[in-house]
Amino acid sequence: MKERWWTAPTESESGATVLVTGRDYMDEIMAKGKFPYRVTVSWDYNRLPDGMPEDADAVMMEKATDAMQEEFRKDKVAYMTGIYTGDGRRDWVFYTGNLNIFGKVFNRALADLDTMPLLIEAESDPEWNEYREMRDISYIPEDETE
Repeated sequence: MKERWWTAPTESESGATVLVTGRDYMDEIMAKGKFPYRVTVSWDYNRLPDGMPEDADAVMMEKATDAMQEEFRKDKVAYMTGIYTGDGRRDWVFYTGNLNIFGKVFNRALADLDTMPLLIEAESDPEWNEYREMRDISYIPEDETE
């Protein structure tokens, strides 16, 4: 499956900058209807004056992102569709068809990393409304040279 990400600055409800990184080419996955649950993994961090994380937290967040992407590429039980960073919070957004199996793969992905202060929430979103809204407000089209 072709994979492409874009990153765009947006604004939180409080007016702070939030960097939205979204995943492109999800239309085929959405159309299958096999991933009706949205899982949001959140990390509330000590924010710098610009709302972004301190360096140590940013490094750990990137390690976590890489580990999750690698594990979910191997085991396609979920798709990471968005990463939001700013205003003192990092959110990773996934769509999955099975919450139990998602949890097992998620735990396996992060098993070798230090403990992180994560909050995990899941809800039904069979129409992928969150993804569609994120895409509507932040999408950057593919460059002709890509």
